[in-house]
Amino acid sequence: MASGSVTSPSGVPATAAAGHSMSILGYSGPQLAALAVLLALIAVGPFVLYPVFLMKLLCFALFACAFNLLIGYVGLLSFGHAAYFGMGSYIAGYCAKQLGLTPEISILAGTLVATLLGVAFGWLAIRRQGIYFAMITMGLAQMVYFFCVQAPFTGGEDGIQAIPRGRLFGIFDLAPDMHMYWLTAAVFLIGFFLVHRIVHSPFGQVMKAIRENEPRAVSLGYRADDYKLLAFVLSTALAGLAGATKSLVFGIATLTDVYWAMSGEVVLMTLLGGLGTIFGPVVGAAVIITMENYLAEFGAWVTVIQGVIFCLAVLLFRRGIVGEIGRFLKVQL
Repeated sequence: MASGSVTSPSGVPATAAAGHSMSILGYSGPQLAALAVLLALIAVGPFVLYPVFLMKLLCFALFACAFNLLIGYVGLLSFGHAAYFGMGSYIAGYCAKQLGLTPEISILAGTLVATLLGVAFGWLAIRRQGIYFAMITMGLAQMVYFFCVQAPFTGGEDGIQAIPRGRLFGIFDLAPDMHMYWLTAAVFLIGFFLVHRIVHSPFGQVMKAIRENEPRAVSLGYRADDYKLLAFVLSTALAGLAGATKSLVFGIATLTDVYWAMSGEVVLMTLLGGLGTIFGPVVGAAVIITMENYLAEFGAWVTVIQGVIFCLAVLLFRRGIVGEIGRFLKVQL
C-alpha cells in the first residue's frame, strides 16, 4: 500500500504536526512559547507604546482571527466581512450613546446583531462555492453599506461620533486609556482562545475535513452545509465583537467600517500573517496596523507600500510570515 504525507495550510507536514500532538489545553510546546510571548507583549505593551495604538491593533487582530476561522479552516473566502465588523461598530456605538447602555451590554448588542446578520447572509451564501460564494458575500456587504448610508441611526456620512466609553458593569470608568486597554485586551484574548478551542475541537476537525475534501466528508455522513453555516456565523460573531469594541475605543463608528476596502484589508492581514495558522492573523494585523500608523506621513503612498509588501509576501512568503516560520521550524503555529 502506498503511503503519502498530508500538508497543512501552513505548509507543515501532518506527520510533523502529529509529533507535537502532546499538548497542554490543546497547545503544543511551540504554540505555548508563542502564546507566552503574545501574553507578555500584551502585558508590557501599554507601558512602552501608545495604548490607543495597541487597542486598534488588538481589535483588528481579533477581526483577522475571525476571518481566518472561515477561510483558513473551512476554505470559504468572504469578501464581505466588513459588514459584520461595521454593523457591530454601529450598534455598539448607538447603544452606548443614544440608549445609554453600559459598555459590556453595548458590545454584546453589537456582537448579537452581527451574529444575526451572519445567520441570514450565511444561509444565502453557503449555497454557492468558490468565487460565487465570494461575490455573494461582497454583494450582501455592499447592501449593508448602502443601508448604513441611508439609515437615520447611523448618522450617514458623519457616522456616530462622541461615543462614550462609559463604566464597565456600572463601576469601572473606561475613560482613561489604560482602563479601556485592559478591557480590549480581555476581549481579544477571549476571542483568540475561542478560535483556538473551535479549531482544535471535533467540530474544528470536521471543518478541516470539509476544506480538504468536501465530497468525502459528505460521504462519511457529515452535513457539510450545516457545518459551514455554523462556522460562518461564529466568524461573523467574532468580527462583530471586534467592531463593537473598536467603536468604544475610538468613540466613533463610520462608513469606513462597512466599506468594501475594510474587507480587503482583513484579507491582506490574514494572508500576510499566515492562512490557516493560529498566530498568523495576529502577526499580519500587527504588521499592517503598524505600517498605517507609522507611515501615515506618506499619505496615499501607504497603500502603495502595502501593495509592494503584499506582492513580496506572496512571492517570497507564500505561506505567510508565521506559516514560513512554522515550515522552517517544522512546527505548527
